[in-house]
Amino acid sequence: MASITSPDFPGERLIVCRNAELAAKRAHKRRELLDATERDLARIQTAVARARNPLRGAADIALAVGAVIEKHKMRKHFDLTITDASFSFARKANAIAEETATDGIYIVRTSLAAEVIDDAAAVRSYKSLSQVERAFRCIKTVDLQVRPVHHWLAGRVRAHVFLCMLAYYLEWHMRRKLAPLLFDDTDKEAAEAARASVVAKAQRSPAAIRKQTTGMTPDGTPVHSFRTLLADLATLARNTIVTVVAPNLPLTVFTRPTTIQQRAFELADVAL
Repeated sequence: MASITSPDFPGERLIVCRNAELAAKRAHKRRELLDATERDLARIQTAVARARNPLRGAADIALAVGAVIEKHKMRKHFDLTITDASFSFARKANAIAEETATDGIYIVRTSLAAEVIDDAAAVRSYKSLSQVERAFRCIKTVDLQVRPVHHWLAGRVRAHVFLCMLAYYLEWHMRRKLAPLLFDDTDKEAAEAARASVVAKAQRSPAAIRKQTTGMTPDGTPVHSFRTLLADLATLARNTIVTVVAPNLPLTVFTRPTTIQQRAFELADVAL
């Protein structure tokens, strides 16, 4: 990371970050696309240069070249020369080098002073936006399915969205309390310590990795996803029995909870 200022952004601090892993991935992807583009362009070049039934006409050659360029999105990295009877191409070495130099680099802007939030905290806060994105996916499509909205009146639409937000609020609290039974990482400090830098990719703690690989919690309880745990809890039932002999004295009977169900209620601090 490097903290800089610029007259184009008065009153703001610019935190420049470079993720080495992301840089390597982008460089690898670029090499693959450049090589694929060259192979396809070379075939067109061969078709133009062949002696028998060659590809002719600047328009037809450009049409074939355009299909390749559109497929791989590498037009900015190639010089193309097309005439009625010839076609040549070459990589733009300078343009490729300039783009390569920015691989893995992104900038976080903040108007807060360094005394209020330092560089690492600002980047960490930016990365936490991924949790907001996951929440929106959960609300819109995955779990709560706020869409499609089958209401027409403004009040009903607001009520529908409000209830979905309340449901997610409840789910968020349930996930935090039930985390020991879920694949969620419960040791955030160990996970953060495993990262070489706040810019680097987030890591899972050893405890979370053990849960993921073994499918068991430290006490030998099977690990659940949030959905499967809810499905398990849904097997609990409360039966109200009314007899002919004593119709005014109903009897309420609960099914016996399993070990996992009992543990879930203990974590949620809810009494059966």
